[in-house]
Amino acid sequence: MGAIRQCSRSACRQSAVATLTYVYADSTAVLGPLATYAEPHAYDLCSQHAGSLTVPRGWEVLRLAMPTTRPEPGPDDLLALANAVREAASAAPETAARHSHPQIEPPAAAEGTRRAHLRVLREPS
Repeated sequence: MGAIRQCSRSACRQSAVATLTYVYADSTAVLGPLATYAEPHAYDLCSQHAGSLTVPRGWEVLRLAMPTTRPEPGPDDLLALANAVREAASAAPETAARHSHPQIEPPAAAEGTRRAHLRVLREPS
């Protein structure tokens, strides 16, 4: 499951609903529904920026049909989510055991002892 993608426009924090790509050879901008995967040469846009899209003079905009509603998650999506949660829960005890650190004990050195670049100072009693 990926995170919700945001609009590619700077300072915009809205959720993306459309994907913009360019066909430079044809001087065409293609605006369509949000792509399944984020592509490096495509721009995800929110509804406001997708609606106010302008292109350079001489270019054409090809607007593909946008879905009116978000698709509901299907049974495959829900099963994938449930399996991911089960895997994360079963891996949690292994991860905790693997990353546990032993208790660090203070050095038993005299006051003002120097160890490499560190100096141990005792609190005054």
